[in-house]
Amino acid sequence: MRIAEVVGRVTLAKPHRSLKPGAWIIVRPMTRKALQEGSAERGEELVAFDQLGARPGDLIGLSEGGEAANPFGKEKPPIDAYCACILDHLHL
Repeated sequence: MRIAEVVGRVTLAKPHRSLKPGAWIIVRPMTRKALQEGSAERGEELVAFDQLGARPGDLIGLSEGGEAANPFGKEKPPIDAYCACILDHLHL
């Protein structure tokens, strides 16, 4: 799991039928330097599925790869990144 900052949303005309209600968000993974020193340095943007209501500016726990589909049980939707949690406070 990585920590990422939400920077936007994606709007879909019609979502895939296997996806439960949620939203697609644009996130930028945080580097260690950004987390420890407040640097503006970030990773490359990616799109993640969110069912928790993350908003731009929020820090989230980002699950990627095969683990991203785990919250959906036996039905594995076509996603590569999932917002696993919204972070209220981060202490390093």
